[in-house]
Amino acid sequence: MPRPLGELEDAVMTRVWKWNRPVTVREVLEDLQQERSIAYTTVMTVLDNLHQKGWVRREAEGRAYRYEAVSTRAAYAAALMNEAWAQSDNPAAALVAFFGMMSEEQRLALRDAVRMVQGPETAEPATAGSPGSTGSTGSAGENPGSATESDGR
Repeated sequence: MPRPLGELEDAVMTRVWKWNRPVTVREVLEDLQQERSIAYTTVMTVLDNLHQKGWVRREAEGRAYRYEAVSTRAAYAAALMNEAWAQSDNPAAALVAFFGMMSEEQRLALRDAVRMVQGPETAEPATAGSPGSTGSTGSAGENPGSATESDGR
């Protein structure tokens, strides 16, 4: 399971994710130096640590390496949220508390995300006579067998 990145690791990964291409230590160093004083060897060590932790892959280019993110920032954030949720002794209460911390904009984004995950067949309630309608007026969660039958699990 992922562990939260440290401050410097996050600063380095932010550049790797932002550029979305293989990067050198020198490129990351020069960008970081616009915000803080930092040594080449520090950035090199951080990228090496991120490589050992599986956050970046690297490919030799001459005497140096080019580093590339293994996954997206969104996947990293999702894994952290999933890990935190899994640690709760009451996942439903944790979700309610989390949703309560969200802004209205974040709640709208959450609704959109749920619709995307559910897919087009469950995004809008079916009406009698519409394609895919079973004539039922119940919610999608009332027929637990339907999801497993449709996806083959």
